[in-house]
Amino acid sequence: MKESGGRKQGAASPCAACKLLRRRCAHDCVFAPYFPADEPHKFANVHKVFGASNVNKMLQELPVHQRGDAVSSMVYEANARVRDPVYGCVGAISSLQQQIDTLQTQLALAQAEVVHLRVRQTASYSHHGFAPTSPTNSGSPSSNHGSQVKPIFDMDVVMDQASLGEPMWSC
Repeated sequence: MKESGGRKQGAASPCAACKLLRRRCAHDCVFAPYFPADEPHKFANVHKVFGASNVNKMLQELPVHQRGDAVSSMVYEANARVRDPVYGCVGAISSLQQQIDTLQTQLALAQAEVVHLRVRQTASYSHHGFAPTSPTNSGSPSSNHGSQVKPIFDMDVVMDQASLGEPMWSC
């Protein structure tokens, strides 16, 4: 059970902030609900980056229902600043954005390769008089009578006369 101050009933243990600041933890301590005594590292980084006085001012200026989110943000930013003093969480965001860009490029290349292989396969089938195999079409020349093969993608296949046989495709 917790009191409104964020400390256990009957316990005289100060919150992590008051413990680090070596001061008496008052019953209405603004830090106590957000920096419990069993998580001293949480306030240590916040104090190192923002300073106790600034954190105190920020928390007191906010409505009580927004303070938890503000503390979570400060803890995240402080931890990021400790890991990367120059960029902080912006460095982490930038790194993740680069990973997204790289993965999107890889995905686009893989999709282009699939399209290219399908075009080559279609060109190979049509060169030999076969239609692509489907559940209604066995792929034999005799089963190709009367049915029209619909292209998988709308694209033009252009045969380069110089390379003879290597299709160039465009969408």
